[in-house]
Amino acid sequence: MTQGEALTIFRNAILVTIKLAGPILVLSIVIGLVIAIFQAATQIHEQTLTFVPKVLVIAILLLASGSWMINVLSDFMKEMFNIMAGL
Repeated sequence: MTQGEALTIFRNAILVTIKLAGPILVLSIVIGLVIAIFQAATQIHEQTLTFVPKVLVIAILLLASGSWMINVLSDFMKEMFNIMAGL
């Protein structure tokens, strides 16, 4: 295996990670920002007010996109096993 092939594998792994974690992180940031603005406007500073909506929305997102995430990860692993078989 050459250095270029190894770098391609690492690049693909990072892209898969970003593809899988990106939507969850972006949604979590957006929900946190909306709740922070609400807390600043109403002067309610309850710690659980940010935690519960984030957990609920992320759980709904994972239920909705779980099969897509499994397919992406499965395709990446099949590609890795094909590369290992070719060595």
